[in-house]
Amino acid sequence: MFLTKMFIASAVAGMVVLAGSATAGGGIQNVPASQSDSIDRSIEQRMQDARIVGLGAAIIVNRKLVWTKGYGFSDKEHSRPFTQDTIMNIGSISKTIIGAALMRAVQDGKLSLDEDINKYLPFKVANPAFPNEPITLRHLATHTSSIKDRGSVYAGAYHFGGDSPESLGNFLQGYFALDGKNYSKENFLDAKPGTHREYSNIAAGLAAYIVEVAVGEKFNVYTKRTIFAPLKMDSTGWLMSEVDLTRHSNLYIAQGLAVPIQLYGLSTYPDGGLRTSVMDLSRFFIALLNDGTYEGGRILDRKSVEEMLRFQYGASNKPDNVKLSGEGSVNSGIFWATKEALTRIGHNGADPGLVTMMLSDADKQIGVIMLVNTATRPEDGEAYGAIFDELWKLGVYLRSVRTN
Repeated sequence: MFLTKMFIASAVAGMVVLAGSATAGGGIQNVPASQSDSIDRSIEQRMQDARIVGLGAAIIVNRKLVWTKGYGFSDKEHSRPFTQDTIMNIGSISKTIIGAALMRAVQDGKLSLDEDINKYLPFKVANPAFPNEPITLRHLATHTSSIKDRGSVYAGAYHFGGDSPESLGNFLQGYFALDGKNYSKENFLDAKPGTHREYSNIAAGLAAYIVEVAVGEKFNVYTKRTIFAPLKMDSTGWLMSEVDLTRHSNLYIAQGLAVPIQLYGLSTYPDGGLRTSVMDLSRFFIALLNDGTYEGGRILDRKSVEEMLRFQYGASNKPDNVKLSGEGSVNSGIFWATKEALTRIGHNGADPGLVTMMLSDADKQIGVIMLVNTATRPEDGEAYGAIFDELWKLGVYLRSVRTN
C-alpha cells in the first residue's frame, strides 16, 4: 500500500488439505501431480529471482474455496513456513472492509451515501477552493472527494514497532479542521468534489471514522462484531494487540538481500492496516461474491452488496480523468476497484514489506487471493503479476474440472 500510495524454496510440499467445513462445502480440489509440480516450480523460481521470502494464496471457484497453499517463509531467520493460516497486514485490500462496514451502516439507516459528510462529523471538512460544494460518502468511497494525501503528513501516520498511539479521529481532525496541526489547502485538489478521480488513503480513513461516529462504536470493534465474527474470521484484527503475533509474518524489503523490517501500525489503520490470513480473507471475499453470506454467516443483505460492487461511474457522473470503456478503462464500486479494463474486480494493496492482491473475474466465477510478505526492487516488481497469473491459470483449470 505505502509503495502504491506514495508514489526461495517452498517450505510447504504438496497440497494443503483442509477440513470440509472450511471449504464452503466444496472441498479442496485435487490437482494432478505433474501440474501441481509445474506450478510450484514456476512460483518458487519467480520468488527466488525476486527475493520474495513468503507467499500465501487461495483460489475460489463458483464462490467456494477450492485450493490454498503457502510458499516460502513467514520468518526466514527461523525457517518458519508461510501457510494459509499465517497472519499479515494486507495493505489497501483493507479498504474493502471499509466498504462493507459503510454499506452495513447505510443498510441499518445510520448513514446515507449522498449526504454532506459534515452532517456526521464533529469537525468540518470542506475543499477551500469549493467551500460550498458538499463532499459525500460516495465521493470518499469512489476516490472523487477532492481530498488528497499530503505525503509529508501521511508518512507520519506510520508507527514502526507497535500500534499507533494516535487515534483515527485525532489524526483526521488535525488534517481537516481549520485549526488542525496539519491543515493546509494542499490537503485538497483544485477540483470540485465528484469531478476528478484521485486515490486517497486519508479520505478512506475519513469514511471509516464517519462510520465510527454514526454507529457510536470504534471502527475496529464495529467491524469485528458485524463482519469478522459472523464470518468466523477468528485470526483477523486491525491492531497488533488483536491478533496472535506468534503467527504473524515478518515483513521484508528485498534490495539485493531480503531484509526484515519492524512491524508497524497506522493512525489511519482502516485504510490499510487489516491483519488477516489467506483462510480468513477468503471467507470475506466469498461473502462479497455470494450476496453477503458465507457458511450461514451474513454481513450484508443482497441489495447492499449489489450497491457496493456496482460500477459507480457513468455517463452522467464520469470523472474528467477516467475512461469508461476500452483500453485503460476503470471504474469503482464502494471501496471496490476494477482492474484490466473492467475484466477483474476486487482490490490490491502495497505497503512497506508487502504486496497483496484479491481479484475476481467480473462474473464472480474465479477469484484469487495472494498475500506476499516482501516488497522487492522496482525492476523485480513484475514477479507479483507473473505469480498471480500462474494462480489465475490454476483457477481456470480448477473451474473447468468442476464444471465438466
